[in-house]
Amino acid sequence: MNFRSLANAKFPATVPQKVDKKFFFTVGLGTSPCPKNTTCQGPNGTKFAASVNNVSFALPSTALLQAYFFGQSNGVFTTDFPVKPPVPFNYTGTPPNNTMVLNATKTVVLPFNSSVELVMQGTSIQGAESHPLHLHGFNFFVVGQGFGNYDPSKGPTKFNLVDPVERNTFGVPAGGWVAVRFLADNPGVWFMHCHLDVHTSWGLRMAWIVLNGPEPNQKLPPPPSDLPKC
Repeated sequence: MNFRSLANAKFPATVPQKVDKKFFFTVGLGTSPCPKNTTCQGPNGTKFAASVNNVSFALPSTALLQAYFFGQSNGVFTTDFPVKPPVPFNYTGTPPNNTMVLNATKTVVLPFNSSVELVMQGTSIQGAESHPLHLHGFNFFVVGQGFGNYDPSKGPTKFNLVDPVERNTFGVPAGGWVAVRFLADNPGVWFMHCHLDVHTSWGLRMAWIVLNGPEPNQKLPPPPSDLPKC
């Protein structure tokens, strides 16, 4: 199932035809240990959580953009966000026995002007839900979507690379997947998160770091001198 835009020869959709970086992210719910002296409502006394590729994003005490710009990432964030699920499973079938997530502040680093293909797969852990995912800093093209587990051999054959819709928010269907492509031509640190606030607060969020390009207008400008640091 694909939505089509009104793109035409005069106003074409500039969809990346070749891909430099491919990512396969699972999105869904999970659990984490209940803090001491706290009553939690998750299964077996656990705390509800949400994650991308089983990483529940922990907000740092220092702003990511600030830490990145000044080269102070140590103890703030790492750049080893998994490009695929650490343990494959039947994403839309019977959930695995272990639903614990990893709480961490991990990011993905992209070279400037690299073309990216991202497949977001919904899971059935703690129930299948639709997740509206929003990416800051970019528009992207929704090239494909479907229900069930994404098939990397068959899915791309049905991608719409001619006139897909262009968005900055896309819905990962309950029990399904969605594929998008975009050009990483905006240097900086960019947040991607579920637009359901409760899921964002549970950790369904992550960040992309786009490196500077070679030209002056392709580099992240410094912050104003009077901008308070976080």
